[in-house]
Parts: sequence; C-alpha cells; structure tokens
Amino acid sequence: MNIRKLAKVLIAVQLGLTASGVTAEPNDKKSTADKSYSPYASSTMPINVYWGDSHLHTGLSLDAGLFGNTVGLDEAYRLAKGEEITSSTGLPVKLSRPLDWMIITDHTDLMGMASDLKVGKPNILAVDLGRKWNAAFQKGGKEAGAAAFELIQNFSQGTLPKEFLDDYSPGSKVFNGIWKEIVEAAEQHNEPGLFTAFIGYEWTSVPKGFNLHRNVIFRDNADKALKVQPATTLAPHGSTDPKSLYKWLAAYEKDTGGRAFAFAHNGNLSNGWMFPTKKTYHGGVVDKTYVEERAKWEPHYEITQIKGDGEAHPYLSPEDEFADYENWDVGNLDISELKKPEMYKGEYAREALKQGLLLEKQFGVNPYKFGVGGATDSHTSLVTAEEENFFGKSPSVEPSADRISHPFVKSDLGAFEGYTLVASGYTGIWAHENTRTALFDAMERKETYATTGPRMTVRFFGGWDYKAADVLASNAVKIGYHKGVPMGGDLKKSTGNKAPNFMISAMKDPLSGNLDRVQIVKGWMDSKGKLHERIYDVAVSDGRKIDKDGRAKTPVGNTVDLETATWSNSIGDSQLSTVWTDPHFDKNESAFYYVRVLEIPTPRWVLYDKVRLGAKVPKEAELVAQERAYSSPIWYSPK
Repeated sequence: MNIRKLAKVLIAVQLGLTASGVTAEPNDKKSTADKSYSPYASSTMPINVYWGDSHLHTGLSLDAGLFGNTVGLDEAYRLAKGEEITSSTGLPVKLSRPLDWMIITDHTDLMGMASDLKVGKPNILAVDLGRKWNAAFQKGGKEAGAAAFELIQNFSQGTLPKEFLDDYSPGSKVFNGIWKEIVEAAEQHNEPGLFTAFIGYEWTSVPKGFNLHRNVIFRDNADKALKVQPATTLAPHGSTDPKSLYKWLAAYEKDTGGRAFAFAHNGNLSNGWMFPTKKTYHGGVVDKTYVEERAKWEPHYEITQIKGDGEAHPYLSPEDEFADYENWDVGNLDISELKKPEMYKGEYAREALKQGLLLEKQFGVNPYKFGVGGATDSHTSLVTAEEENFFGKSPSVEPSADRISHPFVKSDLGAFEGYTLVASGYTGIWAHENTRTALFDAMERKETYATTGPRMTVRFFGGWDYKAADVLASNAVKIGYHKGVPMGGDLKKSTGNKAPNFMISAMKDPLSGNLDRVQIVKGWMDSKGKLHERIYDVAVSDGRKIDKDGRAKTPVGNTVDLETATWSNSIGDSQLSTVWTDPHFDKNESAFYYVRVLEIPTPRWVLYDKVRLGAKVPKEAELVAQERAYSSPIWYSPK
C-alpha cells in the first residue's frame, strides 16, 4: 500500500469511516459518510412521541355553554401550550407540562344557541320553551341547571322546536360564523414544529340517548376546511346515522382534495350499538358496504376518557383481574335505558377487536381494525387529565368540596355518580415531526397509544426475528422498524412454523408512579370461527416471577398514604423491556396483539379532594387506582 493510500486509511479510521469508503484515486466520488453524515437528515422515522388531547369542548358547545363554560378558544389553546389561565369558576389552572397538539371538537348541533339563549335574543324569546329557559338562566342557580338539563334531554330525545333547528344549523348566519371562528382560532395557534392545532368538530349522534358520537379531524388548513360546513345530526339538516357522516367525509375529500377521518368514543354508553355485528341502530345491516366504509373512515378509536374507560369489562373478560377499571355500566348516556349484559359485546374495544376478526372472515374487511387514543372530553375548555390537577367534566364540577356528590347524570332509573368521573386521558402519537401532516398520518396508520393521564413512553414492535438483545441495543428503535412493524401494523404472513415475537419497551412518566407490569393482550379466532382472548404478563417489576401460564400472580403492592394523598416509588420499576414470543401461536388463526402497561397504585382525584378540600367521600368511591396505557394493536392474518 502506498503512502498516500495508507494516510487516507488512517484518517478514515480516525473519523470513524470504513476503509471500503476510501480509495487511492484523488478524483473519486464522495463516500456515503461524506454525502450524509447525520443519521437524522431527511429521516422520517417516527422517533418522537407527541402528547395531546383529541377531544375538548369550549363554551361554544351547546351543553358546555349552558352549564357555565365561559373559557374561550384562545384561552383553551394557551393552557394547552403551557400558560396559566383562569377557569370558568375563577380558579387559576396550569398543566404540569405543555401538550404538543390538540383538537378542539365543539358540538356542531345548535352551535351558537347557548350564548343567544342566555342573553335572550329575539328569535329565542319568540318560542315558548325559549322564554322558559331564558327566564331560568336569568335566575341562575338550580333553575339554570334544570333548564340546561331539560334542553339537553330535548336534544337527545329529538324534541327541540323546529325554529331552533333552523336558526342554528348549517347555512345560518350564526352557525357559519362560529365555524369560521373555530377554524381561524386553530390557524392562529397552529405553530408547525412547536404546537399543532388541528381543525375538528364533534358529530353528536345520540338517538334516544344511545351514544354514537364521532369526532372529525382534518389534515388540512383553513383554505379547505372553510369550503365546507360541518355535519350535524338533527333533522331536517342532518342525520344521526353514521353512514351520513361517511357520505359527508367522502364529499369533503372529493370536493376539496383534502383529507379527514372520524373516530368514535364512549361505546360504553351506546347500550350495545357502537360496534354492531348484524344490525345497526338505524335499521341497516352490517354488510360488505358497511364494513368497508367503517374501515375507511374510522381508523381510530377513543378508548378512554372522563365518561369511563372503554378497553374491557369484567363480564366480557372474567379472567382479567384488571378489566374492572373505571367502568361506566349503568345505562345509556341519559340513563333512559338501563344496561343489560348482552349489550356489553357491542360496547368495549377489546371485544370489538375480536368481533372484527369474525367480520373480516365474512366480508374480507375488518371494520374494527382501529388504532387507539385517549382524550378528556372535558367541557371546561381545560385539558386536565392528571389526578392531582383534575378540573372535571363541566364548570359545575370544577374543584370544590362538594363536587364528588354532584351526579354527572341522574334519572329515575339510576345515576352516574360524581365520584365516578375519570381523570383521563391523553394520546401519544409516534411521528417524525410535530405538524398536522405528520401527526394525522401517524393516527391514520395507527401508530398511537392511549393513556389514562400519565405520559409514559411505550414502544411496541412485532415481527419474526427479534432477539432478546435487540430491545437493549442503542439502536433498538431502528431494529424495531427494520425487522418488523410498529403498533398499528400488520405482521407479514408466517413462513414455516415460526411464531411471531414482539419487542416491547415501557418507561414511566417522571411525574407519575413506577411501572407494575407490561402485558400483551391477545385475541384470536380459531378454525371453527370461535373467538378467544388471553392475557400474558411479559415483563414485571421487583423481580416477581411469571408462572408457566404467563401470569404474575403476586400483586405489586400499594404505598398510597390515604391521609396525605401521597405514594412512594419504592416499589415498581422505572422501565420494563422485553422480547416476547407467542407460545400458543397457530399460523392458521387470525389474531391481534396489543400492549397494556400498568402503573403501581396511586391516588385518584377523589382522594386529593378529600385531603385538600375536606370533601366527604362516599364509602363506595374508589380512592386508589392503577393508571395505565393501551397500545394500538398489531394484527396477524393467515391470508
């Protein structure tokens, strides 16, 4: 080797280059390292998790406005970005940390009516019910609350006067003006790279009190969003049938060239109608057209929020000791019909994922192949999902000594008691940058996960060739994408008799509790078309043992001090990681897998109210809970 070539090799070694990238000729092309030294240049690998709330209401929503929300769009965004603001009840409020993105989803039905009703606009006073409700709001107190509840019941039962429908529906001056205000506020607060303010709304289908709500999220900016008017549900201007929303979405994309999708929430309050398998609420059938349209327009599901957690229910999953978390199972949304056990199958996400496998076998398309996220559904304009910073569902249940005893809904049949409200939740999105485009695309490809409030970091990959050392490697994420698919993906078809393996890593939220365990929830359909589920503990804290059945039977313990509402991270682990192989895999069976991460027990907001405010707590109220995260699934199909 001549001196010049030797010198180049030595220099290459010093710079960390390989000898293969060096030649003796002075006019050679640049090496790969010379062209692009930075591994992040031009990369779109989703290396960041971005936290946000996909479901928030301001006083522009009919119900929020009637129940006293005076916090506007600007303040809602400023709080999400980390500023301190004042709540509708005059309390200072600030998040522990700013969010990265948010969707304000005000109800589109009767937008603008709340403020007009309170001040007594002429069109309101021209109607008997309008005069009655206005008089009640002038009195305030219990009279105003009763009027607000009566109006909401009229809305859910479809008995509002026609005059109100005409004055506050698409095409009216008030409606169009408020939609423009919502869109322009999102544009003003959208800061690509720093904070993403999505344009969105809630389509509030609640026929006879059965919750069929969907939220709509736009990928686009104002130039396209202002070309349309949002879909509504009240006849004659709208419909409560989800198929009408699918038509609206299709027309939007065709007419504007934009992109949007919908996602449902609170199937637990639908009394079995959220995830139909044979007939739909509106008299339709679950056929090939239905499953294709739902799969296309609903790639995401809101699995947890203030009105109950929607992952699982003990009736459906009797062998899952953690399936009883924050269940709301009294009845439908206004408790005009009580719950029956046979309704649960059409309400919870895990069961829907299982039923989707069966429908895919029938029609070739899985309508319930969704990613998951969490949200608050707060009607206070405040995106507070932490137990120690929980401002409730509406201004009437913002922090006070007696809010625990204030029912969310009460009817002659039952009640959703105030102490059952859930301080939940947020969505983590894996993306390469904080922009509308990148976050929307990640949600559409289902690379998202839900938490009940804490911001724990969860990675989940599935493939066929992961090794135990991969999860510990410095480039574990790159290995994850290279060897397999992330949460929300589809495993390649099995070759031979190899079982799939999964690389999972979970890290605690620095401001929350340590981790108890990481679980994989598997659902599958056998050769006879029967559906099954099984829980595996795949990584547990404190050196506990996982038995031959894949379960850790020893509880993590409980350090919560009920007198001070504090806990100790002396139990649990800050990080749990593993590579797990399915021991019961059958390559001929369709299946899905998702991760559930549990924290150690920590105080619920009710305990904080007891200690801080001196609240009297009913003996039925839970004081301690185990916060959790749910990943979007990974699917396997023998086809």
